[in-house]
Amino acid sequence: MINVGIIGGSGYTAGELIRILMNHPNVNIDFVYSTTNSGKPLSVAHHDLMGDIEMNFTDVVNPNVNVVFLCLGHGKSISFLEENKFASHTKIIDLGNDFRLNKDANFEGKQFVYGLPELNKADIKKTNFIANPGCFATAIQLALLPLAKGNLLNNDVHINATTGSTGAGVGLAETSHFSWRNNNMSHYKAFEHQHLGEIGESLVQLQEDFDSELLFIPNRGDFPRGIFATLYTTSDESLEQLVSRYEDFYKNEPFITVTTTNINMKQVVQTNKCIISLLKKGNLILITSIIDNLTKGASGQAIQNMNLMFGLEETTGLKLKPSGF
Repeated sequence: MINVGIIGGSGYTAGELIRILMNHPNVNIDFVYSTTNSGKPLSVAHHDLMGDIEMNFTDVVNPNVNVVFLCLGHGKSISFLEENKFASHTKIIDLGNDFRLNKDANFEGKQFVYGLPELNKADIKKTNFIANPGCFATAIQLALLPLAKGNLLNNDVHINATTGSTGAGVGLAETSHFSWRNNNMSHYKAFEHQHLGEIGESLVQLQEDFDSELLFIPNRGDFPRGIFATLYTTSDESLEQLVSRYEDFYKNEPFITVTTTNINMKQVVQTNKCIISLLKKGNLILITSIIDNLTKGASGQAIQNMNLMFGLEETTGLKLKPSGF
């Protein structure tokens, strides 16, 4: 069994990790760390776990676990690892943004691998340290990687993506509480979202001369979870050629589905799936990419990475079905 520790245990990504890992056949949850809820049942913060798992939060870390998931706020993983040392065999999966960019990937001799399995699977299998991708970054990269592989990203890419309220975390803010968010919509960080850096580095990894603009408008949706992303750019290839290109790129990826039909977000919510739809109009290619921001965009992808790191089938514990209505 893989003994697991979860840091920052009262947040949404930790709750999603617990929900999936408690049914994972190869995992034992050793501890869930939370200084604010120490000694209290997990169900105090994660109401959906009531009756399913008898475990309390703790403020004590077991440094000898096989793997630790860091579910801390952005910028807090470094300080936590400086203050808490783990055994040399302990694998670390960071769900924050501290180690995602190339310039930040080396920390105290630990070289973090960018954990997008559809791009870096071979390196993920060999590393002990993972920087889990951002949620918007996951949806957008999966939409664009096949084009980058074919050196076809030669013009600006226009991106409009809407995320659920859970993407803002559990902390209350003006734009996250119910009265503001319900029946409302807004954009934020237009053209300068923090995920653009990691997206650009992944595209250059496949298309070295990529220097086009990623014109990204992120939106706040009035629903809890999911990302619905639409992207368009130019392409001289036919729809049939593009579909073939995408299907070939993802032929060995169990969580990716390529289609030309209209898709909707309920097809992926509460799953680790990404569905990509392609549409051609003249020389424009429209790519729609949908994921669950908490699962494929965070905790599910982290578990997918864990499976690869421990030599398991990457779908283990992740064969999750969405609710269609």
